[in-house]
Amino acid sequence: MSTPGEPLAGCVIVITADRRKRELASALERRGATVVHAPALSTIPHLDDARLIEDTKRLIDSPPDIVVATTGIGFRGWIEAADAAGLVDDLLEAMAGARLVARGPKARGAIQAAGLEADWVAESETSSELRDYLLAEGVAGLRVAVQHHGNGADGLDEAFEAAGAEVQSLLVYGWGPPLDPRPHAEWVDHAAAGRADAVAFTSAPAAQSWLACVEEHGLMDAMRARSVAGQLLLVAVGPVTAAPLIEAGMQVGFPSRWRLGALVRELVKHYAETVAGVSTPDGMLVMRATSAVLDGHVLPLTPSGLELLRALARAGGSVVTREQLSDMLPGAQGSSHAVDAAINRLRENAGSRDLVRTVVKRGYALAVSIA
Repeated sequence: MSTPGEPLAGCVIVITADRRKRELASALERRGATVVHAPALSTIPHLDDARLIEDTKRLIDSPPDIVVATTGIGFRGWIEAADAAGLVDDLLEAMAGARLVARGPKARGAIQAAGLEADWVAESETSSELRDYLLAEGVAGLRVAVQHHGNGADGLDEAFEAAGAEVQSLLVYGWGPPLDPRPHAEWVDHAAAGRADAVAFTSAPAAQSWLACVEEHGLMDAMRARSVAGQLLLVAVGPVTAAPLIEAGMQVGFPSRWRLGALVRELVKHYAETVAGVSTPDGMLVMRATSAVLDGHVLPLTPSGLELLRALARAGGSVVTREQLSDMLPGAQGSSHAVDAAINRLRENAGSRDLVRTVVKRGYALAVSIA
């Protein structure tokens, strides 16, 4: 349950991540959000993969000149796999004489955790910057070991081989379809229908998988329209993850660097600074996808009450007629008594008799404070 004043109170946020989803969910829930897990992909570990162990043995037998670490979780997984196979000391010794290059601080942290030091870290945290740096330095005739992330399709192997290097790939984990595809598909539909406030992405492959489902369901135009209009926030962990969404014409928010904490701050900043509310005598009223927040409190409204309040908030203090409100009540059939009863329940659930004004012989209006 949300505590009054929490910045994400009332927000429904869909997490498309498989890895570190609990860590992200916990950070969002502490700030008041309702979190839905709907992974767009699953992570396939290779820690027991015979191929990874054989590749590690080959690297030990022929130590590399350069080791490229593309992700922290992948590099750590590689060390763990070598440890399980009794090869970790030999692997670390083989890497001790190599130049260690990291695709960002997470990979550098994993290198340091293994007792090694990174010689260079890509400031942009992109494979393209890492590739350009090493090609400029020259890799002809060198042995380059590349620890890959995801499905390994980042173009590093091909670029280094074309420049004359001998490349050895080490794939520590990969991507597969979601273990349960139903939440993924259902929440794509819900997001397009306005039942989610935000969708969070922590990897480019997950963004691509989510877009493929949007396209398959015929919702690309609707999703694009909602994101551009600010009705659905799409937020990515960084520019690399955001790229597929931007290419699809979506409006995407993202921090400049890959961090889960920065992603959470991006969401908090958006809802604290961007989302407009209506000032009332009872405090600021903010409408979320499936709730209403008044003065920091999520109101316990019925679905009908939420729709009535949403219509009144859209009117911004102008009168909404009983006839217009009656159309939002199931089975009301134009009954003014049903509208009056629904407004009274809305007032009671909101804890304020003054939130909604009765305009005699005309209808109802939200009580709006004039600045």
